[in-house]
Amino acid sequence: MSDSDDEPITLSAHALAALQEFKSEEKQRLEKFESLYQASEDKFADQQQQQPGHIITIDDFKEDWQLSQFWYADETAKILGKALLEGADEDTVVVIASAPSVYAAIKQLPEDEIPTKHIYLLEFDPRFKVLAGEQYFSVYDYNKPDEIPAHLKHKCHRLLIDPPFLEEVCQNKSAEAAKNLLVEESERSAKTASGDNKFKLISSTGERMHKVVERNYPGVHVTNFLPEHKNGLSNEFRCYANFEGSFWKFDKL
Repeated sequence: MSDSDDEPITLSAHALAALQEFKSEEKQRLEKFESLYQASEDKFADQQQQQPGHIITIDDFKEDWQLSQFWYADETAKILGKALLEGADEDTVVVIASAPSVYAAIKQLPEDEIPTKHIYLLEFDPRFKVLAGEQYFSVYDYNKPDEIPAHLKHKCHRLLIDPPFLEEVCQNKSAEAAKNLLVEESERSAKTASGDNKFKLISSTGERMHKVVERNYPGVHVTNFLPEHKNGLSNEFRCYANFEGSFWKFDKL
């Protein structure tokens, strides 16, 4: 071994400057996130105090494109939310994974259009605890499909899942999370108090994912409902579901 092997590794001036710039940008990003989160919490607290019952909207949260956050257009979010709730009863457990704009849309519906209080939001971005509240929010990472909150494991009757990335790995892991959330096969034929199917599944994702979606979710088909986003996301999205209803029919690709 030569003496040079014991010498500490040093960075060039250019590499050191680049590293310092990266650390500075990362610090600014984290500070910005903390500021946004605190502002959201403060706004929520102020609104609750000044206007009891006021609901925060999805527009209170800036999209983070690095997290692949693209909010649905208001009408799309409303339709997806109402489709989840249609025919549900007070015992129906609803989970919305990676689609906070749909959760926000449900919270804006009149009380008589929300048949169940068991509506949960799973989302990687912890800011949305402000939207859903501690009882109904859990941080969710699609990379860890087995780390589903214990109180929701195999308890979900109705699920909307929107995998954040149009990649097969992300879609497959999201499907594993869905399997861990959904009620067991033996419970999927149950009816609600109104006689509707209690078990319903929606996946909203890119059109080019249709073969992956249909492989991962037996009984799920593409529908004729076309989701739209607020900021004109260029990827063509489709709504996949295991049911037809007031808001869509099955379609063909």
